[in-house]
Amino acid sequence: MTTRLDRIRGGMYGLLTGDALGVPYEFSAPQDIPERRLIDMSPPPGFARAHSSVPEGTWSDDGAQALLLLASLVECQSVDLQQFTESLMDWCRNGAMTPDGRVFDIGIQTRQALENFARYGNPLTCGPNQERSNGNGSLMRTLPCAFIVTSNPADMIARARRQSLPTHAHPRSQLACALYALMAWQMVEGRTPIEALDYAQDTLQQGVDPGEQAELSLILDGRLDRSQGSGYVVDSLWSAIRCVLATDNYEDCVREAIALGNDTDTTACIAGGLAGVLYGEQGIPALWRHALQGRSIVEDVLARLATSAAQEQY
Repeated sequence: MTTRLDRIRGGMYGLLTGDALGVPYEFSAPQDIPERRLIDMSPPPGFARAHSSVPEGTWSDDGAQALLLLASLVECQSVDLQQFTESLMDWCRNGAMTPDGRVFDIGIQTRQALENFARYGNPLTCGPNQERSNGNGSLMRTLPCAFIVTSNPADMIARARRQSLPTHAHPRSQLACALYALMAWQMVEGRTPIEALDYAQDTLQQGVDPGEQAELSLILDGRLDRSQGSGYVVDSLWSAIRCVLATDNYEDCVREAIALGNDTDTTACIAGGLAGVLYGEQGIPALWRHALQGRSIVEDVLARLATSAAQEQY
């Protein structure tokens, strides 16, 4: 029987493995991605890999920020914006939660937000909130919100929205994070992906203020669009969810995400987190798990989570 702890470990390793798997293929057009069976930590000969100086199996900014969020949630038992944003600064400046102390692939919007924080020190106002500021840079780190026990969906919505603020403050980004967190939370609790998605959509529709209904409708309508694996938060969300719904194992899910091209590491990170929850840590191919750099960092954070007072049951 799969336990709650199994699903949590699977989710975290699924996120990090998907991220690392997608790194070499980032920025490639779909037609330039190798056929699915050849997508691996080491791309096939002749493929012009991105980030060629980065060791294979290394997670990017996506994984580092997700680990930072998880560590912050465990330490503070809530989204402490000051502490969390300071930890993002530590990552940006010093490589915190990276396998080798190296920061690469930081998003333009995230860099701008952290520069604002360094200058003014206010995590509530440092994140850009214009409509064009709806990249996937907060969605990619949202999964750990689902790991902290709660029985109240309003808490989950608030948690997911709040962690988005320091870098992606527009309501569209916040609501996309909330939808993903609600779905992931229900999957951690044992629901199927379809059940969890239906729950997330219904719950968010009931819990959103009237002034944000138009933004939520725009997000929900995104499920009708063609997946592009782009950096736009709505497309990124649905591209990842479709990969989960269209496959029946972790390996196919993240390969499907990478086959979309473009922002491959983040699509595979977001999809891989959900697939990891669904199939568990052992559902991730052993070769990929063993190729993942920085496992001691992951185990340290997961050990803190397992002993945290927030974990009442698994």
